Amino acid sequence: MSTTAAEIAAAWRRERPGTPTDSIEVFTPIVRLAKLLTDDRTRVLRAAGIDRATLDLLSVLRRAGPPYTLTTRELTERTLVTAGAISQRLARAEQEGLVTRAPDPSGHKAVAVTLTAAGHEVIERSVDAVLGRDSELVAGLSAEEQDLLIPLLGKLEGFVRARVG
Repeated sequence: MSTTAAEIAAAWRRERPGTPTDSIEVFTPIVRLAKLLTDDRTRVLRAAGIDRATLDLLSVLRRAGPPYTLTTRELTERTLVTAGAISQRLARAEQEGLVTRAPDPSGHKAVAVTLTAAGHEVIERSVDAVLGRDSELVAGLSAEEQDLLIPLLGKLEGFVRARVG
């Protein structure tokens, strides 16, 4: 059995009086939970036959709605990864027949990326697997508890994001 966050905080207070320990009981469970969720998500994605980067790319296109087309710039903005990373993801997805790339019909120098029928099938199957599993895992909290937790997590994420960039 692992040491609880409260036990870790108490040990630091005992060993280093005056050391700030107020974050331990918040961050230790978050870090542990992130590890558990990441490992579980990896297993679910592996079983669904998709990797995290491809899921992210196809999900953004699918959520865009018909005709499931975005420019490479829009993909970069919505995935929060670099243009180089998007380029690599697109090359792999295009090679697998999941997306197509073409000049943007608006006449700009942009490239339009469109989800193919095969890509649509892959993302539908993958989203069902991922969100179904996520639903199972969050079921450990009541709807009321989730309603309390969601804004708190959002607030903490925004605060931390502003501090660490």
